[in-house]
Amino acid sequence: MSEFRIHHDVNELLSLLRVHGGDGAEVYIDLLQKNRTPYVTTTVSAHSAKDFLKKYDELKSKNTRNLDPLVYLLSKLTEDRETLQYLQQNAKERAELAASAAASSTASFGAPATGSKISMQELEELRKQLGNVATGPTWQQSLELTRKMLRDKQNKKNSGQRLPVFPAWVYERPTLLGDFLTGSGTSTDAAVPIGTLPLASQEAAIVEDLLYVLVGVDGRYITAQPLTGRQSRTFLVDPNLDLSIRELVSRILPVAASYSTVTRFIEEKSSFEYGQVNHALAAAMRTLLKEYLILVTQLEQLQRQGLLSLQKLWFYIQPAMRTVDILASLATSVDKGECVGGATLSLLHDRSFSYTGDSQAQELCLYLTTAASVPYFEILEKWIYRGIIDDPYSEFMVEEHELRKEKIQEDYNDKYWELRYTVVQRHIPSFLQKMAGKVLSTGKYLNVVRECGHDVTCPAAKEVIYTLKERAYVEQIEKAFGYASKVLLGFLMEEKELVAHLRSIKRYFLMDQGDFFVHFMDLTEEELKKPVDDITPTRLEALLELALRMSTANTDPFKDDLKIDLMPHDLITQLLRVLAIETKQEKAMVHADPTELTLSGLEAFSFDYVVKWPLSLIINRKALTRYQMLFRHMFYCKHVERQLCSVWISNKTAKQHSLHSAKWFAGAFTLRQRMLNFVQNVQYYMMLEVVEPTWHVLEKSLRSASTIDDVLGHHASFLDGCLKDCMLTNPELLRVFSKLMSVCVMFTNCMQRFTQSMKLDSELGRLTLEHGTMQGPPTEAERAEERTRKELARKCLAEHVDAPQLASSFEATINKFDKNFSAHLLDLLARLSVYSTSDCEHGMASVISRLDFNGFYTERLERLSAERSQKVAPSVPSPRGPPAPAPRVAVPAQ
Repeated sequence: MSEFRIHHDVNELLSLLRVHGGDGAEVYIDLLQKNRTPYVTTTVSAHSAKDFLKKYDELKSKNTRNLDPLVYLLSKLTEDRETLQYLQQNAKERAELAASAAASSTASFGAPATGSKISMQELEELRKQLGNVATGPTWQQSLELTRKMLRDKQNKKNSGQRLPVFPAWVYERPTLLGDFLTGSGTSTDAAVPIGTLPLASQEAAIVEDLLYVLVGVDGRYITAQPLTGRQSRTFLVDPNLDLSIRELVSRILPVAASYSTVTRFIEEKSSFEYGQVNHALAAAMRTLLKEYLILVTQLEQLQRQGLLSLQKLWFYIQPAMRTVDILASLATSVDKGECVGGATLSLLHDRSFSYTGDSQAQELCLYLTTAASVPYFEILEKWIYRGIIDDPYSEFMVEEHELRKEKIQEDYNDKYWELRYTVVQRHIPSFLQKMAGKVLSTGKYLNVVRECGHDVTCPAAKEVIYTLKERAYVEQIEKAFGYASKVLLGFLMEEKELVAHLRSIKRYFLMDQGDFFVHFMDLTEEELKKPVDDITPTRLEALLELALRMSTANTDPFKDDLKIDLMPHDLITQLLRVLAIETKQEKAMVHADPTELTLSGLEAFSFDYVVKWPLSLIINRKALTRYQMLFRHMFYCKHVERQLCSVWISNKTAKQHSLHSAKWFAGAFTLRQRMLNFVQNVQYYMMLEVVEPTWHVLEKSLRSASTIDDVLGHHASFLDGCLKDCMLTNPELLRVFSKLMSVCVMFTNCMQRFTQSMKLDSELGRLTLEHGTMQGPPTEAERAEERTRKELARKCLAEHVDAPQLASSFEATINKFDKNFSAHLLDLLARLSVYSTSDCEHGMASVISRLDFNGFYTERLERLSAERSQKVAPSVPSPRGPPAPAPRVAVPAQ
């Protein structure tokens, strides 16, 4: 700011404030000059700033969304020195790569080196190459290519449905267009040089030319320049024209340029390939241009009567100038942004708001937006009122994908519900942006019911009309959404009995039907012990059918949907495959061998469930896989419990032996009881503290659900909670638990083999006594003799059992089982303690309190942790202090 300007502003300010006297203006002027901040120049050149602003204006004209937030982000990035340094380094590397690529391409182009002479043959070849590069398709050819590409895309989408197209002659006859033709004139006579005419004659000739130019026809002295792209039309005015007239002509010619832009836009977008919205917009613009052409026709009549001067023409054209300028601006923005469907409506809507305060311009934009939105709203009404998409030109915000709903029962990672219909962001009108999610859900809900053979139509259906008041759309969409949610939810809950199906699945997959599993496991025990390759699935299906008929499950109306499924991999592999989905390890897990070891029937066994559409939306393959993992986990625990109970029954034989053998039998009995206590408590925890409470929450949530998405969310939360609390989402915990189960199974096998000989001897004695001899029932003497012989055999067996070498071997085996079981159990408790505290998995603390209610394992954990801390860092996580709340496990009574 100059010193004179400071003096002027200070004096002006003092006079406005009516300050008189005092120190005067000089004191304030000196103070301002001393404290004035010098102008700080930036490193940004004016050329770069202009380029940035030019690009910003270009993107703004295309109605690019989120442009201002992006500029704000860039401004924040410029304040971060580290980011700027990284970007500068990256730009430098990219420039070097581009330079090397350009050098290699120059070498391949075959240009001669600088300083060397070019032969005629090389010059001709170079000219030919440059000609091929420079020669490209004309504007009309590019439009034809664009139309062909759009037609191919639309025909591919609408296979079997023929879309309307204009005949070829419409585009081959340029005289049908309302735009300028190069070389056309009002007369074939040679024009008189305008510089030789008097001023009045010049004005009359120019008025006549302007009237032609305003309707897209070249004049004698004003001609349109050929177009090479989508730029605005320019004109060539005779240079000999009088300067005063030339100035006024230059003010009128922008109207002709705008008219040319609008005419070209109308002719291009009237083609069906550009969609119904652009077609409707072009038709509305054509209607507005009719008023403009009527005005020009009236001016021609005045010109013939000699009543139209150049000044009058400028006066009469004023009202139409603003209209044509707005139309041209809109046409240019639609072209630049390549807007189709919802994007066109967004641009028109935003432009209507930007003209707030200019009633004429806003009214014009509202008229265009209302006309263009009619076909879009027709698609919207069919979608939200009937669940049908009729969008042949891909303009609507919801896009349909070709997916088979049968895959939802087969593919775990199938996303039918998420991917069958998706929202296309660029086709969402800005005035419907907030309601896009509900628009998508409304049509999806109705579409599901339609696919089940029910014709649905919203009773509150009303015509959707464009308005600046968004509340009108909100109310109509809300009503349609409420109806669609109610229809689909009632259809699934009442007609398709969703809750009853979920209860049926709970009976079998979550082992809620106790008597059925007793029958089933008794029937299939021998079959499931075989390797999975030796099992006959049809035999298992028959046994399943028998168990269902013999138990209270016979009253279940959906029992026939239960099927047998022999999995190709164990539970841990299945869990890892599921956790690897949509990760880098997914490909490796899919192509990996199912398992290195041969699976037994028990390890591979699982149930499957037949779910029909539309229940498969809720009970899809992803949900069934989670149910299967829970079932396999709980079923194997039940099997281990049965094995331990059978060992307890068989161990009764040991009570018949001498007291000496009981010393080392006691260790086996204690270990068996500890194992049984562990398995039963884990089962009780999963059944009573995880599944049942979570199931009650699910039932309560389903009763209060208002949409199908709420049902999907509640069901997924139920399964996720069960998997997490049953330790199935943590591979480390599951591996330790599986090792514990393996130790238990191996222990039961060992004990059953050992007691088999004693059971066989006892069985032989019992059969001999009961059957007697061939002469009839045994006499008293025979009974006495049998008792004596049995006592001798028992004594002999006891002496054999109490043999030192057998006792030491058996005792070592039991001690090894005890050591392994205790180590794995302590490992599991330590990990549970860590996860229950650090990861806030408080539900797992209940397992600790069940297994360690008297502190037996806590003391051993603390002692083990202290020993390890003295040597090396612990390889197994240990609890930090006493676990809460006072984890205890009772030492079972012997």
